[in-house]
Amino acid sequence: MTTAREIVDALGLEPNQTCGYVRVTFGSPLQLPAGTLPHPYTAARPLGSALYFLVAPEAPVRLHRIANDQLYHYYAGDPLDLVLMLPDGSTAQHVVGGDVLAGEVPQLLIPGGTFHTARVRGEWFFGGSTEWPGVVPSDVELGDSDALAQRFPDVAEQIRTYPVPSR
Repeated sequence: MTTAREIVDALGLEPNQTCGYVRVTFGSPLQLPAGTLPHPYTAARPLGSALYFLVAPEAPVRLHRIANDQLYHYYAGDPLDLVLMLPDGSTAQHVVGGDVLAGEVPQLLIPGGTFHTARVRGEWFFGGSTEWPGVVPSDVELGDSDALAQRFPDVAEQIRTYPVPSR
């Protein structure tokens, strides 16, 4: 059986502050100049971007959001339980994985500005994310678990018990 370490090594994935191990695989050569998009996009950026990511218990998805819409893709491994805290105050829970007959989805749209966290149901999850417009570092914000647990009480337990909370 393939291990998380074998995938990390084979694809050159690196530790990431929000999503386990990551390797950016695409940044569009088409650039959007600063000031061409509405708030919150203040910096110049690629038209789109994509990355691989691997999540394991020791390399979790930490509580965060990005300004951009992103589409998660399942490639291999165990399913990923996601908790979304949407900008409109609602919440959603999904399982990204390959067993569609059990209700798992192989793709999941996470709208821009949505705080989210996740945990793998097993040893590792390998997937991808595509983002538009493309992500730049200023688009990423770590979440305050206490503040978000108060704002989203229906998922407070997951906020506090999914991977190591960020503050």
